[in-house]
Amino acid sequence: MAWEALSIIGTIAFAISGAIVAMEEEYDILGVYILGIVTAFGGGAVRNLLIGVPVSALWEQGALFQIALVSITIVFLFPGLLLKHWKVWGNFSDAIGLAAFAIQGALYAVHMNHPLSAVIVAAVLTGSGGGIIRDLLAGRKPLVLKTEIYAVWAALGGLIIGLGWAENSIALYLLFAVLVACRVCSYMFNWKLPNRPLRSNAAE
Repeated sequence: MAWEALSIIGTIAFAISGAIVAMEEEYDILGVYILGIVTAFGGGAVRNLLIGVPVSALWEQGALFQIALVSITIVFLFPGLLLKHWKVWGNFSDAIGLAAFAIQGALYAVHMNHPLSAVIVAAVLTGSGGGIIRDLLAGRKPLVLKTEIYAVWAALGGLIIGLGWAENSIALYLLFAVLVACRVCSYMFNWKLPNRPLRSNAAE
């Protein structure tokens, strides 16, 4: 039940974030629903394709689809009600979704006896793939790859699970808490990975 609750929170957070991005880009109602659904379930769909899980498995998550649709509808009908609170609880909910989905994706790959590399990829795609697809459909540079430390935490979760360091429920919950804390710290303290822009070098 705890994992189901975390998946629900993550689905709501990702669906709302997709809807908000679509509304920021002035998409119509169809675009709002598409971006919301893609953000919530796109990463899992790509993961399924890569690790050999039937894509049709997504349709077994009927309850989560309904929750996502309701969340998107509320955002579309009452944007002012949620947007003023989004910065307060949105990032925290997103961190919960990232951690829950990354662990879920890694466990999928482990249960199918995939190698460590596949486990890490499954964790990253499940945790951050939806956000990448959302930004691409919105015509934006994927924020996951450009600004904040985001996908790294999903990869860390996949690495720990792939190495067999979190095999029981207590270890998984502890890993979940660590990933959420890392993600929260990364946006609170504006942690960023090093980059090397080529434009400044070319100007010199």
